[in-house]
Amino acid sequence: MIRHVLLILGSLTLAAVWLTPLPSLAGKAFFVHMTMHMGVVAVAAPLIAYGVAGGRFDPARRFATLFAPIPASILELVVVWAWHTPALHHAARHDGAVMATEQGMFFFTGLFMWLSAFGGNEFRSRPRRAAGVIGLLLTSMHMTLLGALLALGPRPLYAHAQGFGSLTALEDQHLGGAIMLVVGGVSYLAGGLWLMVGLLRDPGLDAEQRM
Repeated sequence: MIRHVLLILGSLTLAAVWLTPLPSLAGKAFFVHMTMHMGVVAVAAPLIAYGVAGGRFDPARRFATLFAPIPASILELVVVWAWHTPALHHAARHDGAVMATEQGMFFFTGLFMWLSAFGGNEFRSRPRRAAGVIGLLLTSMHMTLLGALLALGPRPLYAHAQGFGSLTALEDQHLGGAIMLVVGGVSYLAGGLWLMVGLLRDPGLDAEQRM
């Protein structure tokens, strides 16, 4: 029942991000674009991952080697930072097909990261859970770093930025960076800490797995 609720909430989050006026506004406002990004990777992806983790539709149960948390974290780092380079970011904000590609990559790499950390068999080995902690904390760190660069930068990083409403281009960027810093950093940090608490509370995981 809880899994079904989480899946519904995750799906509703995706619908709110992709099927509302947000995509059209994202071309004008950087903070809206960042809201979409965080809604996909830091809200929808973990909800959906929690909803399928450990169940029959969990791909990490069948392909445990593929769903390795630390490589998944590195992949997400590459995807996130690449799409925030000026050229790709400009293309995503002004071309619907490119934005769809960007959003799809954000979602699948985010889901891949969360499933790598929380998916798999119910009794996973301690090294795998520890890798999940490391992967989520690494992701939290790079999300926090990128968010800080955007939120504290002394000038706009994107030449095409025009501002939005009463916001200047720099204020728009600062607000977007703050959203990434808070939502992205906190979401992945909370996931890593939650996994760490479970790891510390259950020192007999390896013994149970061998039974």
